[in-house]
Amino acid sequence: MNPLNPVLGTEGDFTTSPEISQVFGELLAVWLLSQWLHVGKVRKIRLVELGPGRGTLTHDILRVLSQFPSAREAVEEVHLVETSLSMRSRQEGKLVTYSQEYGWALNWHGSIDDVSPDASKYTMIVAHEFFDALPFHLIQKTQQGWQEILITSTPDPAACTVLQPSRATNLDFTTTDPTPTLSSPSTTRFRRILSPTPTPSSTLLGLSSNRFKQLPVGSQIEVSPAAFKIARRVGELVCEAGGSGVAGSALIVDYGGDRAYGNSFRAFKEHKIVDVFHRPGECDLTTNVDFAYLKEATADLALSLGPLSQAAFLTRMGLPSRVEALKKSASSQERGDAIEKAAQRLVDPTRMGAEYKIMAMTGRRDIEPNIQERWPFVDGL
Repeated sequence: MNPLNPVLGTEGDFTTSPEISQVFGELLAVWLLSQWLHVGKVRKIRLVELGPGRGTLTHDILRVLSQFPSAREAVEEVHLVETSLSMRSRQEGKLVTYSQEYGWALNWHGSIDDVSPDASKYTMIVAHEFFDALPFHLIQKTQQGWQEILITSTPDPAACTVLQPSRATNLDFTTTDPTPTLSSPSTTRFRRILSPTPTPSSTLLGLSSNRFKQLPVGSQIEVSPAAFKIARRVGELVCEAGGSGVAGSALIVDYGGDRAYGNSFRAFKEHKIVDVFHRPGECDLTTNVDFAYLKEATADLALSLGPLSQAAFLTRMGLPSRVEALKKSASSQERGDAIEKAAQRLVDPTRMGAEYKIMAMTGRRDIEPNIQERWPFVDGL
């Protein structure tokens, strides 16, 4: 992450659920804790977060775990998958108190592949707004098969403003002056084009799910092989070696649903949606997550639950009662009102409550988990 272009919080491009209300992280922690209790709390705990941002979600989860003596004694390690050195520094500042007070080891990794399976520990994994930011391919079904939609650049003398590439290479955006410039005969704009024939990537991705094979000619879908690979790694970490048994549990929170999307690619800048080609490197780029694709990636490894809407998950996990408790202990009426308002944003049925989905993974068991073990991922409510 470029420290000169923050994407989190009020000064950035978007505000995430953990930054809005502590209740979000607390209720995710309660679910993870319940799963550890269901398997008998016989193993030490390690917490893994993918893309931890400022460290707020991990902080809130650790705060909950620290309040239960058995869990507090069981926690040994915290693993943060983060590539940005500036964000690692912020995360360390947020979490170092827990490390110093309880002796929990803080570890950073550039990839989830660096987090090794550990049969001696119960692995809790959270991925909040992580999968939506992964690279993807946009492919279209034609009479020739699946072809790839690519990006090209063309001169556009009629454009009013453009993004000026560096002189180093035609598409090198390392220029020190990111300010849009007035159009000229040499200015460049970007557009999508269809590959003339199927590419190796488009062909393989089109075959990667039986769902895609059923789509009619003309269909476009966004497919992320990176998401498939990382989801599979999550499955490997929560299941016993050999694919049978529970070694952990995971929660994935993101935009999307239980289906493929074809036109969800968008960019955010200063809390507004902008053109995806606007100021490359300075905007938050996102696509909806195909949760069904993540399930397919782990079908032989993990038991997948959901996805549920964020509103349903948080409400069933006790958001109303937790908010009331926080309001009663608030220092003022104004503070209590702010707590309630923030929590309501999380479950707003017209915004975050419906837009975000939550899916869980646990290792497979010999017997089907009962309703209590599946909660809140139950049907018919």
